[in-house]
Amino acid sequence: MRHLRKETVSFILITFLSVNAICQEKANSVAESDIKVEKRKKKKKKYRLPKVDLRHWSVTIPEGNGKGKALTVQPPAILDYATNEALKPYMYNDSVAGALVFHAYPSNSTTANTKYSRSELREQMVSGDNNTNWTFAQGGHLKAKMAMGEVSKGKDGKYHKVIIAQIHGRLTNEQRELIGQKDNNAPPILKIYWQEGKIRVKTKVLKYAGVDQVGILHKEAWVDDEGRTFEEEVGFRKFLIGVNVTDGKMVVSLNKNEFFVYDDISIRKWGIFENYFKAGNYLQTRDEGAFAKVRIYELDVEH
Repeated sequence: MRHLRKETVSFILITFLSVNAICQEKANSVAESDIKVEKRKKKKKKYRLPKVDLRHWSVTIPEGNGKGKALTVQPPAILDYATNEALKPYMYNDSVAGALVFHAYPSNSTTANTKYSRSELREQMVSGDNNTNWTFAQGGHLKAKMAMGEVSKGKDGKYHKVIIAQIHGRLTNEQRELIGQKDNNAPPILKIYWQEGKIRVKTKVLKYAGVDQVGILHKEAWVDDEGRTFEEEVGFRKFLIGVNVTDGKMVVSLNKNEFFVYDDISIRKWGIFENYFKAGNYLQTRDEGAFAKVRIYELDVEH
């Protein structure tokens, strides 16, 4: 009988120790699982910043005191955009996506030569100075990784179109005085649109190819071409825009896969102007309630 009791006690003790070991193993497994989940959560909280060096860009936003008086913020002030109360509604980080977001809507504050509002960067070769620009002979290259964010629709059910990048012309002071113009503004030789999920390109062409060196300086000498649209539909996905300018030639590319080449008489004669790149959100509507957001992930310019 005593022997039986000993065996029973031994069995109970062994069973208790086995159950306890299993419980500990499960507890350790759960603890390890919790650690892995916690690590995954920590990884998800990583913040990413856009690859945009703002030291050579100013920005114009839909704030200001009316037509021709839209607010422009120059370097170095633009570097503090995250804490600048005027800029924060129109230019801010999406730190999850790693993008710089540009928001625009039709306000009463525009630049002098347009009815549309913008939240758009303007290249400055010399930080804080608009008077140093580049010619086609000097060349220029822009690379931008972008995506369209939220955008409104018109009464026709179509998305409002947005200019996302430009090459804008500029008169030298001597050219401005020669034709008696009040400012240095010249037409944009290149406009790149996001339109209904596709990327569309428009350039300027001469009305009359034989215009002289003075007449060519006037805005009236130039008109928009018919435009060309890349085949790929980018929708709201990321896409890569490339613009390469050399003397008498301009190449625009989408995702390093499709290319538009411009090397006609108009492009060759455009060499008379100075130029600067622009990128961001230039909303092409005055519809009430309209808005758009453009995301820039990477922006690089070389000369």
